[in-house]
Amino acid sequence: MTLLEYLDSHMSLPIDRAATPRLDADAVASLKLMNVPGDHMFIAEYSHGEWRKARIQAYRPIPFSPLALGLHYAQSVFEGMKAYRMDDGRIGVFRTLRHHERFNRSLERMLMPAVPAEVFAEAIHTLVDLDRGWVPPGPDSSYYIRPFVIATEERMGLKAADEFSFMVVGGPFRPVYTKPLRVKVERTYTRAAHGGTGYAKCAGNYAAAMYPTKLAQDEGFDQVIWTDARDHAYVEESGTMNLMFIINGVLVTPPTGDTILSGVTRDSLMQIARDLGIDVQERAVSVDEVRTGIQSGTITEAFGVGTAASVAPIQTISIDGEDLSLSVHDGCTMFALKQRLNDIRFGRIADQHGWMTIVDGTAR
Repeated sequence: MTLLEYLDSHMSLPIDRAATPRLDADAVASLKLMNVPGDHMFIAEYSHGEWRKARIQAYRPIPFSPLALGLHYAQSVFEGMKAYRMDDGRIGVFRTLRHHERFNRSLERMLMPAVPAEVFAEAIHTLVDLDRGWVPPGPDSSYYIRPFVIATEERMGLKAADEFSFMVVGGPFRPVYTKPLRVKVERTYTRAAHGGTGYAKCAGNYAAAMYPTKLAQDEGFDQVIWTDARDHAYVEESGTMNLMFIINGVLVTPPTGDTILSGVTRDSLMQIARDLGIDVQERAVSVDEVRTGIQSGTITEAFGVGTAASVAPIQTISIDGEDLSLSVHDGCTMFALKQRLNDIRFGRIADQHGWMTIVDGTAR
């Protein structure tokens, strides 16, 4: 029986509950349990061309062979998404299907098997429902969900794997950045090149970014702004975030492609901007335009957006050693966009785009 046939014939995933729950509701509510996983995890295994053995079990380490291909050749893909405790107490997962679409695009690029939408959604919604006590209350907190696939085939020597594990874990989370950022335009190192894996959420992209980011942090910056690989003349992303500007009152962001990740937060904020009557442009933005725009006042805001960061205001952009400053204040457009996004996530306004999936408590 295939995994999809199993899900079709059962009301829910098999659950092996944690014998001793680690949940401390007071610690979760006070955000003292950051980077602590919930009590349970989802796992399924792929072999002989099929996903099999889907189940939820107590969170625990998973044994892999030292020769698991994913550990050596980086066949590893992940997603980052969130669930929220709404103001009325319900738990909602944000944009499950949009994350699934991106997940499968990344898997395809890394020659890994697609995860069926039904399996992805059932895994995430059941896990969040089961560990709903781990979802902290707002306004800036959430339950971070990490679906990932890694090659587990035991083999010495380079090849595309035929065996994989798909897992989902999660835990309480608060924003990565708590103050306006100071960033540096990166002119030496490259995050992604045309034809590469820049649009995929594969592990190697993030590992390769660590060294230049550490060099920038040693210089007093919070993050870097990545530029194009050929000329380092056009901005692309900021750290692990998509990049946005307000230019002459217009929301401007570099277009996604094979070097820029198609961010779910990015897509959501663009839609919200349109809902609010703000013009939106997806176009190339040069480093020179950033410099002259800040100097002349046509660029009034710059900010990074992403699942982990949500909306991260940028106060200083350093270009070739010159620091350029932007005013960050309560009236900024970025904060109006963030507020509208949070109002949807926490159920304060109508979810007109159908972004939230409410988990109903049946897994308990």
